[in-house]
Amino acid sequence: MEADKSSEGKNKENERIAIQRAKDRARTGRWDLNIAIFLFAVLMIVIILLFQGVPLEIVAPVALFGLGMVWLVGWRQGKQLFERFCEEELARLEYERTRPVGESIEEAVRKAIRERLR
Repeated sequence: MEADKSSEGKNKENERIAIQRAKDRARTGRWDLNIAIFLFAVLMIVIILLFQGVPLEIVAPVALFGLGMVWLVGWRQGKQLFERFCEEELARLEYERTRPVGESIEEAVRKAIRERLR
């Protein structure tokens, strides 16, 4: 009974670590080259509009809309990456749980000692 509780607690801890690892991977992959190019395009549009003498009352909403779109696309991409990475991490965790253990550490040490004594 006690072993089941500790095993269940360990499984939940491993699952929490796997989810955190997926979040970290998604956070770093959120801002890729496509987002940077889009942000650069918004910047160029704003600069061109300002040099053309377009009033700031028009340029400011265009810039805000562009920044909002960059944030939205990055957030959506991060969410998709998190879901994919979470599935990968949980699948890897499940594989590690079900993988047959070839030999314990103690058996490996005994085997190595026997081979060296020969």
